[in-house]
Amino acid sequence: MKKLILSLVAALGIATGAQAADAGIKWDKAPVDVSNQVSLQNGAKLFVNYCLSCHSAAFMRFNRLTDIGLTEQEIKDNLLFTTEKVGETMVAAIDPKQAKAWFGANPPDLTVIARSRAGSGGSGADYLYTFLRTFYRDDTKATGWNNLAFPSVGMPHALWELQGQRRAVFDGEHFQGWEQITPGTLTEEQYDQAVGDLVNYLQWMGEPGQQARVRIGTGVLIFLGIFILIAWRLNAAFWKDVK
Repeated sequence: MKKLILSLVAALGIATGAQAADAGIKWDKAPVDVSNQVSLQNGAKLFVNYCLSCHSAAFMRFNRLTDIGLTEQEIKDNLLFTTEKVGETMVAAIDPKQAKAWFGANPPDLTVIARSRAGSGGSGADYLYTFLRTFYRDDTKATGWNNLAFPSVGMPHALWELQGQRRAVFDGEHFQGWEQITPGTLTEEQYDQAVGDLVNYLQWMGEPGQQARVRIGTGVLIFLGIFILIAWRLNAAFWKDVK
């Protein structure tokens, strides 16, 4: 129960953090590539394991994950923790009534979180990528955690077991670097890759049909280009004998 409560507080912080991110550090560029199915599949696994316990993705159905190369059987065997039907939407495991009673509001839906959290620092994906990689221990905060992208964030580090615990080193008000307190289950490079995969999936989930849209748009432009050339030549042939 304690872990669930901490995860819920973290979920609320992710969704609201971008409002204060412009006042923090410069956002890192997220390694988004929605054509990379391996990255998307790993991101989907991370999303289900670390986000779906508190967040819903009410506009995404589990069977839509076949678009990133998973079979329905693989989805059933590895990703169905909150429902028994592969055709159901991604609904959070937590009871909405309990969430509202504990925190006064339900955790926001994450279906389009990467598209909706853009700011002057970059895209929503850039914010999420930076935010999830800049947590550090801060005993002066109620949760014991703080964040460079969102100073004084009111949430713990949901992925701390993967990244480990670190302390931020400051020279006055200027950030100097990191001091690792305890190791995580992943190395720094592996953690950055994992967060990149998670953000990549969140970006894809916001518009699963974006690759098809690009392909169709490219085809339409090519067709229009060829049609204009043909029309131009027909026009020239029609008017060549007109005096």
